[in-house]
Formats: sequence, C-alpha cells, structure tokens
Amino acid sequence: MGKFLGYCCSICQTEYGPDEVIYTCPQDGGNLDVVLDYESIRQQISPDDLAESNNNSIWRYLPLIPVDDPGHPGTPLRAVGWTPLFTPTRLAHHLGLHHLWLKDDGRNPTASLKDRASAVVIARAQMIRARVVVTASTGNAGAALAGMAAAAGMPAVILAPKTAPQAKVAQLLIFGAQVFLVDGTYDQAFDLTLEAAEAFSWYCRNTGYNPFTAEGKKTAAFEICEQYTYAVGVVGEPPLHWETPDTVFVSVGDGNIISSLHKGFKDLLSLGWIDHIPKLFGIQSEGSAAIYNAFISGTEEIVPVEADTIADSISVDLPRDGLRALRAATQTKGAYLSVSDESILKAMQDLAREAAVFAEPAGATAYAGLVKAVADGLVGSDERILVLNTGNGLKDVQAAMKAAGEATVIGPTLEALKRVLR
Repeated sequence: MGKFLGYCCSICQTEYGPDEVIYTCPQDGGNLDVVLDYESIRQQISPDDLAESNNNSIWRYLPLIPVDDPGHPGTPLRAVGWTPLFTPTRLAHHLGLHHLWLKDDGRNPTASLKDRASAVVIARAQMIRARVVVTASTGNAGAALAGMAAAAGMPAVILAPKTAPQAKVAQLLIFGAQVFLVDGTYDQAFDLTLEAAEAFSWYCRNTGYNPFTAEGKKTAAFEICEQYTYAVGVVGEPPLHWETPDTVFVSVGDGNIISSLHKGFKDLLSLGWIDHIPKLFGIQSEGSAAIYNAFISGTEEIVPVEADTIADSISVDLPRDGLRALRAATQTKGAYLSVSDESILKAMQDLAREAAVFAEPAGATAYAGLVKAVADGLVGSDERILVLNTGNGLKDVQAAMKAAGEATVIGPTLEALKRVLR
C-alpha cells in the first residue's frame, strides 16, 4: 500500500511508520494525521480520470484513501458518499446571497455523513484482521458503524448515552450491533469505549481518536470540489483541476468533521488539483461551544464545558479533535460561531420549507451559522458559499416536531375541514 507512508502527530509533529502506532501519539496523545505519498497518487489518478468514472461513491477516490478495496459489492458499504449538491435559490434570495450551494449528506445509507468514516474504518479493520469494532456514539456514528459492519458481516459494539434519541438507538439495534446504553454522558461513554477496546482487543472507531475516521470523512471535501466544479458550469473537456467554493459552513461537535474537511482540501492542494482551500466556518451550539470559546479567546486551549443542546450529535463536553478543528478555521481564515437552540430549530424549518432538505438539529446548525454570519456581516453577498448538512431529520423526530409544530385535528367531515380553513 505505497500511498500510505505513515502518520504525523498534530501536536508535536513526530512522524511514525504505518505499523508503529494505531490511534494517537504515544508521546502527547495528539491526534494523528495520515501521511500520503502524493507523487504515487498522481501517477494513479487525476481529475480527468475521475470525470470518466461511473463509481458514484467514496470509493471513486480509493487511490486517495489509505485502505484497500473493502469488497462486499452490492452492499451499502459500496454506496456511501456522492451525496447531492443543491442550489437552494429561495434560501439564497432570503439571505441576499448570489451564490449558495447545499450538500446533503443525510442521503447516505444510514442517513449521516458518518457513514464515510465507518466505511473506511471497516475497510481498515478488515486489513488488520480485527475481530470486533467498537465505538462510542450519541447515535449517528454508532448507526453508521452498525450499518457498515452489517454489510461486511463484522461484529460491532456500540456504547451510547442513554439519552440518545430513540430513532437512533433503533438504528443501532436493527443493524444487529450489540448496544449498551451508558447511564452517563457521551464523554463517559467515549472513555469507557477506550478501556473496553484495550481490555478486549477490539478495534476502536471512536471519532477524534482513530485516524482513519478522518480519512473517510475527508471524502466530503473531494466531492465538494468535484461536484462544485461542474455546478458552476465547467463545460467541454474534463478539467485539469477543480474549482472550490470560497467558504464552507459545517456544524462542529467533537471537531472531527471540520478537521477532516480541512485534511481533504489539503490533500487536493498538495496534489495540485485545487489552487486554494476554502475558508472553513465551524458552527457550534451555544450549549456545546468549547471550540468556539477557544476561538474567541484567541488561544488553542480547549476547555471542557457541560454540554446541553437539542443538537445531540454535536453535544460534547470535551471535543476529542478540538485542536485540529480549531486550526481548520484559523488556518483557512475562517471562523467559529455559536448559535442558539432556537435558531437551530428555525434553521431546520427553513431548510425543509425552502430547500426540501430535512436536516437533524446538528445538520441544521451549519445553516443557522450562515444566517448569523450574514446578519453579522461576516460573509459578502458575492461570496461562493456552501453549507454541509451532516444528518437526516428522521434521526431525531422529537426535535423535528418541535421545529415543525403540531398538526390540526378535525372531524371526518367536509364541514369540519371548511371551518378550520376559514
């Protein structure tokens, strides 16, 4: 696997060979960045090659992902990614923006972006002959792992806080994972997972801990650039390079999605496929804003909070990929914003009614951040802006009902209908 050279610690910059470490830096616990052989990749694939590909999944980018082909054709494992890119004209008009795109990763097999990470982790687990894969999750990461593990016929163990939405717990169970609801927070479930993985020799998928999660999620950046290139009207011969939006808005909890997007854009820049990296705007709920707090304080110290937000998928006390997530904004000249639960519910409603995209609270948080950025004058009307929705609203029906309101009950007669219509 020549494309995979090893790892580099995000804190101390120590480099390791592919077989020297598994999860984090032994010296300081820092998250590891996978180091790729860009010259080797350039010889294998180009944007022109991809323009001719009929593989509409993350596996079209296999030369850029440090795993072998996972196999299992005809299963959802092979259908992850290549989610649609929309032009939400009415939302753009309401915000006074001339160029707005919306990428809906709620269209993945288990209805969240985290399928990308789980698919790649399953491929890695097969390579190292892991017997069981385990993860902590508030729902989405667990559902993604359970679904991808079921497709590969691999046992999965999920530890979720008992407060996880029932729709998400149902997903975990229906895919056949062994599920344990922890009487505590997500962070406590996370720590317990690390202990269990070591005690039972399980392979741990935890977000912001396993470096291969970022290698899966970074494929969203690849798709953003490839799809955007054609969305803005590139015609004729396949392009020798891709275009990028000016700004990308994404919700942030543990921080792994925004840091993965940053990694994906950096990979493309190193390959010479793009000529700049978009500004990355990380959006957190006011009730779970540890990274935002660090950003506004101007430091890189991530201080834990007591998370309390309707957006359960981004509700974390201590972001496990906080440093890389913070740098994703600061190094791209982006920013962090925090938004209220009320604005998140309003964003769910606006996305559904104006763009026909049903987002869960965490996914809608990104759009709520764009609304705030426009109001605060942080983005211009001519900027080319993309919002990434990370999960489907059916993941959390209770929150969706809060956003949508209640239906009217009437008697079974036309007169009753006429009365309420009047």
